[in-house]
Amino acid sequence: MAREIYGETTGLKSSQKRALEKLYRRKIGTLDAISQEFATQMTFISEELNRVVAVLVDRSGKVEHVMLGDNQRVYLPDLGRQRAGQSRFRGVRLIRTHLGGKGRDVELSRDDLTDLSKLQLDLVMSIGVGPGGYPGQVAWAHLVPENPEQRIWETYKAPNPAEVGVSFTHFIMELEGEFQRKAADVITTGGQPALLAYVATPEGRPEEVEVAEMLELCRTAGVDVVDTLVQRRSGMHPKYALGKGKIEELTLRALQLDVDLIIFAQDLSPTQLRGITDETDIKVIDRTQLILDIFAQRATSSDGKVQVELAQLKYNLPRLHSRNTGMSRLTGGIGGRGPGETKLEINRRRARDRIRSLEKDIENLSKQREVRRARRTRNQLPTVSIVGYTNAGKSTLLNALTNSEVLSEDKLFATLQPTTRKLRFPDEREIIFTDTVGFIHDLPADLVAAFKATLEELDEADILVHLVDVSDERFDDKMEAVNRILTEIGLGDKEQLLVFNKSDLLEPGEAASVARAYNAIAVSALDRASTEALVEELETRLFRQARQRESSMEARP
Repeated sequence: MAREIYGETTGLKSSQKRALEKLYRRKIGTLDAISQEFATQMTFISEELNRVVAVLVDRSGKVEHVMLGDNQRVYLPDLGRQRAGQSRFRGVRLIRTHLGGKGRDVELSRDDLTDLSKLQLDLVMSIGVGPGGYPGQVAWAHLVPENPEQRIWETYKAPNPAEVGVSFTHFIMELEGEFQRKAADVITTGGQPALLAYVATPEGRPEEVEVAEMLELCRTAGVDVVDTLVQRRSGMHPKYALGKGKIEELTLRALQLDVDLIIFAQDLSPTQLRGITDETDIKVIDRTQLILDIFAQRATSSDGKVQVELAQLKYNLPRLHSRNTGMSRLTGGIGGRGPGETKLEINRRRARDRIRSLEKDIENLSKQREVRRARRTRNQLPTVSIVGYTNAGKSTLLNALTNSEVLSEDKLFATLQPTTRKLRFPDEREIIFTDTVGFIHDLPADLVAAFKATLEELDEADILVHLVDVSDERFDDKMEAVNRILTEIGLGDKEQLLVFNKSDLLEPGEAASVARAYNAIAVSALDRASTEALVEELETRLFRQARQRESSMEARP
């Protein structure tokens, strides 16, 4: 039975087609990368047709595909996007002829090397067509594992196929073993290994700031970033975010380090997400998906789970059409929690129905909170909401002030569900403290919308305690980010009390000096005694507000 010859075969004689089809019936010994006999058969056909002949050979030496190109290049058939079994490579090698090799050096083309890295081939080999159609010089290459020189491949040459001298079975086992050993040396923390990619543009934040925050987000999500790739561009590529060459480099680094996850430090459009996934054949998520994954990990209450699911569905709705074979791997793991595979793969109509249902649930939650707030208002209890950049120490401060044991961790977004506690003053007066979800630079719009009910707590607060990690070198940028978000949600005019936390991490007196410059109060949430000035200031402001309200009511006719 004739096997398919890939490429343009129109105009070939029947005998030429049969010669190409016979290549399917030939085998290369498992110990050989190429045999003299097989190479001769290829070069004779190539000489007669004056066209490039190529084959893809599996590890047993069997020919899987035969291709016919023009006189310079050959195009490969679609090999699919799944790696074969548990092999680190595709499990096939590309062998092709090289015309014009009579008496001249045979060089691997850029297309050959691109196919090697992108398709993760075992090796590529080019055989020169010598005088009379006999095989001449041979050039071949294979990928190399992590190395100080950051070489992508190693190239070799031999005078003819008989002198290639590679025991193929031993070679490929050694190569895969070396890849595995080098990757194991890099991955040490036990988290899910990933590559971090960032496109540094003129309008973006400084590279070191953005990367540092993304590394902290990854740590919180349980991701071990084994390498970071940064490209400076005037703007993000419309299809790949990075340039096409950098995408190829990213793919190879993922292979070298045995990584199946790439995280982009920016949000990707559906087109970019699809383009990168198609090029890399690796699971890709962006900044918003990572943040949503953290929220999905940390949401324990039914309220939090509803809000996270709504945010994920809204974000993924425009991306449902692009769930190709690459995207279908977004099942479980980083970037795949929350709704899960079945939710992500439902059709648009059902997704919209689910979104409407969740939005109604959010409205009900908002009404329940409104009832609780009305009850507090009737009891005339002042309310203080603690806001600030994520990991500024809000929960720790709440615990210190109210003798509570709210979860507090040195991780981003430790608090999702608003937590309310009372603080009693010596004169039997009480105030309500509310701990809210932490803010972050460019907080995803879908996340803000989903947590609208949570953030409504802020609207009812008499004072916002804006907590700042003063030990952070860029604390002023984070202050600005929080104020920008407060303005966006209509709370920019709400009275604030600026509090600088983690003063114990600075030199003695430094925190107090910085606090005076910003008209703030310096505290250490780990030292309750340091919060006395904060409590006194709150008491003065809140009960000043109460007196103002009483005076206003008395002045009414």
